[in-house]
Amino acid sequence: MPAALRKSVPHLVMMLYVAVILTPFLFVLFSSFKANNTEIALHPFGLPKSWKFSNYGEAWVKAKISVYFWNSLYLAATAAATGVLLSAATAFALTRMKFPRASAAIYQFVLIGMLIPGNVLFIAQYLLVRNLHILNTHWSLFLPYAAGALPLSVLLICAFMRSVPAELEEAAIVDGMRAPGIFVRVILPLTTPALVTVFIVNFLGNWNEYLLAQFFISKDALRTLPTGMVQFRDAFQTNYALVCTGIVFSVAPVAVLYGFLQRTIIEGLTAGSLKG
Repeated sequence: MPAALRKSVPHLVMMLYVAVILTPFLFVLFSSFKANNTEIALHPFGLPKSWKFSNYGEAWVKAKISVYFWNSLYLAATAAATGVLLSAATAFALTRMKFPRASAAIYQFVLIGMLIPGNVLFIAQYLLVRNLHILNTHWSLFLPYAAGALPLSVLLICAFMRSVPAELEEAAIVDGMRAPGIFVRVILPLTTPALVTVFIVNFLGNWNEYLLAQFFISKDALRTLPTGMVQFRDAFQTNYALVCTGIVFSVAPVAVLYGFLQRTIIEGLTAGSLKG
């Protein structure tokens, strides 16, 4: 086989894979701009005859997509940010403070959390949330979201922090800095790629989470986008254009975020895996 052809085969396979992945999304995207179900049925992958941008306004207001969207946005962002700060502080204590045996034991204990599927903890989480009297509030989602991200986040940030030269920390101590100052002014700026990576991974997980949001929240005004989309589908199941519009609302922010920050995600993961 010629060398040029051999090199092009992986690219062709990847292009085919991308085409298979994008085809359903293009169907949903084009359908969201179409006027009615008949046009969708007759030309499922064709461009709309007339672009109905009003579908997005109708879905945003009448179907309360705006409420579900903002609920998901602030819950996903605040829980992800909290998880990053807690994980960074934990990783700093485990990797930079001189307690070898205790740090190793705590690190292994934290990593055990990665071996436990999230669904296994569902009943325990429900009982805990109920006993805390925060059921049917956003706290019932915020706390599990922030805590559930800790094991993977600590793993990634620890791997990155171990690559920071100890000489920088020693120089900061000579300058009179204490542990909080070293953490905030030295370690955090140097681990920004890992922190951004962890934030994005946690944000995407929180944004797409369905199980807890479905069972812990029953008030319509508090629903997140994944559970709100179920209500939206039931209410507008005879209008496929609006259903597709709702799907675009739920997918677009995640796609845009990953599209702009994919290089940062890859750099953070790669740096952590190589320098850990």
